[in-house]
Order: sequence, then C-alpha cells, then structure tokens
Amino acid sequence: MSSPAVAVVDAQTPGNVGTIARAMKNFGFEELLLIDPPELDRDGEAYGYAGQAREDVLPRAREITLGELVSEFHTVAFTSVTNEDESKHVRFPYVTPAELADELAPIESRTALVFGRERVGLTNDELARMDQICAIPASASYPSLNLGQAATVALYELRDLAIEDTQLPERPRAEQREIEGFYDHFEQLLEAVDHPPEKRQKTMRLIRRLIGRAHPTGREITTLRGVIRRAIDRRDD
Repeated sequence: MSSPAVAVVDAQTPGNVGTIARAMKNFGFEELLLIDPPELDRDGEAYGYAGQAREDVLPRAREITLGELVSEFHTVAFTSVTNEDESKHVRFPYVTPAELADELAPIESRTALVFGRERVGLTNDELARMDQICAIPASASYPSLNLGQAATVALYELRDLAIEDTQLPERPRAEQREIEGFYDHFEQLLEAVDHPPEKRQKTMRLIRRLIGRAHPTGREITTLRGVIRRAIDRRDD
C-alpha cells in the first residue's frame, strides 16, 4: 500500500506543524496535508522544529479543506477522549495505533491520519465525518497528549506502513468516491423507509464507522449500492 498521508486540522502554533513534519520524516511518511493552518514562515518555528523535514515534507505540504479530505481519503481520526461503550458512536468503536497498523497493512487505499487542535482536538462534528477512530492508550489519571506528542507516538506505531515492505498480499479497497456514493444512497434509503428523522444522523455515523472498519472492495460497494437502489425503487412503486 502507499504510505498514509498525515493531516493536521487547525493547528494553533507553527511549531507543532514542524514537530509533526519531523516525526513524519523520522518514520518514513511524506505527504502532509494542512487544514486551516497557521502561517508557516521559513524563518519561523515550523521550519526551525522540522529538522531535515524542512527540506521536503514541510515545503511540499498541501493545504486543503476538510470536505476535500474526506472525499479523497479513507480517514482515521486520532483522539484522546473516547466513548467506552456502543451506546454512542461519535468516538466509538476505536482502535489503538498498533491495532490500526495491523488492520491497514493489507489494505490498498488512500488513507489519511488526521490530528486535531492542541487544546481541544477534533470536534464531534469533525469526528462524525471520519471513517475510523484511533486512540493512544495512556494513563487514566492523565490521558491527554499534546498535538506533537500524539502524532509522534502514532507515526512510530504505524512506521511499518511507510518504511518497510509488507509481505501480506494487498487487498484493493473501494475508491473513496464510491464509498461516499454508498453513504448518499444509504441516506436516501433511510428517507425512503421513513426512518425517524431525529435518528438519521446517528444512524449514518454508525454506518460510516461500520464501513470504515470493513474496508470494502469496489465490487462489494457496487453490490451494496445495487441492493439499496432496488429497495428504494420497490418502495417508490
């Protein structure tokens, strides 16, 4: 598989962007995506903290929107706060970085590892748009990591995805646009079967998490979309 991209949402300080770029260089990651970034002055903190990443990773960083991110990539959001049971679906179910590494190794897809703000991380609305949730295990008495720490730990755990050739056979994953199309069809199905409007948003989050963990192939997504279309058509008859 290709090395995952690293996306940073609304970083407050240039120094943390530089720290993440350095960690990427340490562990073999190359593609840095920035959403609402601070100004990155070549004579400022970002380039000062980036080490050798100032030569390639940082200057090649691409600024995009959150909407572009979720439409182009299979997204894995990193958070230090989780829901501990299945009654809530914004931050559950989640995997650890080590579990994520094993899961992504055989998957052939464009994946983005998404990190949020220094103080509050990713919002619930942003997390609801992500395909998977990943949390770094830490002491219950102080589980919060700062942005640079979280990215460094996560990228270390995932380094085999970037710097070592896996011996596992690759399993092609459906294009992200095909999966987003499936979500559109599933929303239409909820409307067609008169699913309670107040439950639709939560149901879509649950479905997104389910599909995010399944890593379906293109044929599987096409089949599911065909079944949904037939169900909608029958409902309309």
